Amino acid sequence: MLEGFDPNQIQDLEGARQAIVMLLNLVETLKTENQELREQVQHLRDEINRLKGEQGKPNIKPNGKKRASSDHSSEQERRKPKERKKRRKLDRVKIDRVEELDIEPERLPADAEFKGHEEVTVQDISIHTDNVLFRKRKYYSVSENKTYLAELPPGYEGEYGPGIKSLAIVMHFGMQATEPKILEFFAHFGIQLSAGQLSNILIKDKETFHAEKEAIYEAGLRSSPWQHIDETGARVNGQNQHCHIVCNPLYSAYFTTEKKDRLTVIDVLRNSSERRFLLNDEACELLRSLRVSARLIGQLNGLPREQELGESEFTGLLNQHLPDLGPQQRSRILDAAAISAYHAQTGFPVVELLICDDAPQFKLVTNELSLCWIHEGRHYKKLIPHVAYHRQLLDDFLKRYWNFYGQLLVYRRHPSEEDRIRLSEEFDELFSTVSGYEALDERIAKTKAKKASMLMVLVHPEIPLHNNSAELAARKRVRRRKISFGTRSEDGTKAWDTFATLEATAKKLGVSFYEYIYDRIAGAYKIPGLADLISRRVEHLRLGASWLPP
Repeated sequence: MLEGFDPNQIQDLEGARQAIVMLLNLVETLKTENQELREQVQHLRDEINRLKGEQGKPNIKPNGKKRASSDHSSEQERRKPKERKKRRKLDRVKIDRVEELDIEPERLPADAEFKGHEEVTVQDISIHTDNVLFRKRKYYSVSENKTYLAELPPGYEGEYGPGIKSLAIVMHFGMQATEPKILEFFAHFGIQLSAGQLSNILIKDKETFHAEKEAIYEAGLRSSPWQHIDETGARVNGQNQHCHIVCNPLYSAYFTTEKKDRLTVIDVLRNSSERRFLLNDEACELLRSLRVSARLIGQLNGLPREQELGESEFTGLLNQHLPDLGPQQRSRILDAAAISAYHAQTGFPVVELLICDDAPQFKLVTNELSLCWIHEGRHYKKLIPHVAYHRQLLDDFLKRYWNFYGQLLVYRRHPSEEDRIRLSEEFDELFSTVSGYEALDERIAKTKAKKASMLMVLVHPEIPLHNNSAELAARKRVRRRKISFGTRSEDGTKAWDTFATLEATAKKLGVSFYEYIYDRIAGAYKIPGLADLISRRVEHLRLGASWLPP
């Protein structure tokens, strides 16, 4: 940084200012490197102590608020306080019975007159067992040499009724209760339930619910041309895997996979159907975007074009015609061919736009991409300037950043061509800022390079500016990971994905998760399917208005 710097050349105020800016950035760099080296030295000391059979430095968290280095939230800057309007909870209370209370006649004076009622609503719940001894009638036919036995009512198979089964599912998947705690709860009421029986209730024979999840996901994808997507870690049988969340205002769907690469993202959007690959003009264009050489693209012309192929067939052709492909080249060819096949399909809804963070696996999968403004703001919050002047520069820029965000929110409500042009120009001006704080200026330049994805709302005003919907849904899996560490079997993982989808979607649609599960287990089917509710609600929301022809 100081190479070529000669203080004797400073002859004016501007030269002195540039020298000071240079020195401040050098201080910032050295302080940051020093902090990183201190942390590394402490980590090595702790590791040495551990190898000696001792303990490292205890991680004692400070009292009070979080340190700035660990708090990357932008809630304080972006949220504007709203007037709180407290809803009357009694309006939402279901009245099960009405009881009239009177005063003993002997307590009333002779001239007391009845003046009506004063109503008081009291909420209460009654938990009691409903154990049933079924006496199933049995008949024998001599002529047919056959015995006829009365059947149990729906939901009572397996020695437990729909009440216990539904409550166990809701407690485990909806309330994050562990299996030992569920067993403890039932034991308080004299229910004899073993750990193995509870596990079977939670994960076995759930084909009906798995089918409902499939229907929810397809209806959700059809409900809007844009979708939120995010990913978080998961543990399955002690191995690291990944949980993907796809959602919009009407539903949330969960998928656990071994990988999180671009092919896996396409698998998730295709609902884990068989992988398909297609070489066509779009695939060639994608390969150019992925920086595959023109020579290699030309060699691919020897493979069948405009013909969908399965994974084994496509990889076999690559092995036959291009045996010297490197792993990176092979990966990019598979990605491009899978994306073009996904876009060309007609049997399953194709997502036009993803709202996500800037993880590379989400790019190019859809025709358009909208990046989360809150996620982008976290990059700025992660800057920890040591110089007070740099902290002020950062604070000033963040105020302008969130002020521009506020203007985009206003545009969403009242879009116009004039404001679209103005906001595009203001974006260029804001993210052309040169403050002199090098780390901040580098971050600003990176945001400017994402202009098309950051301003996608100017083209589609109905889409959100952030990916909070998917990130909040991901927190549920994170809590599950912290409470129960992870699932242990394929059935358990599939059950978690299914019931997490049903619970989150029921909540968005205003349906009681317990009543919905009970209705299905008891075989009543009085509550409409969640997929049907999604299809009905979407007519009033116009989630894809900007995609409709004028």
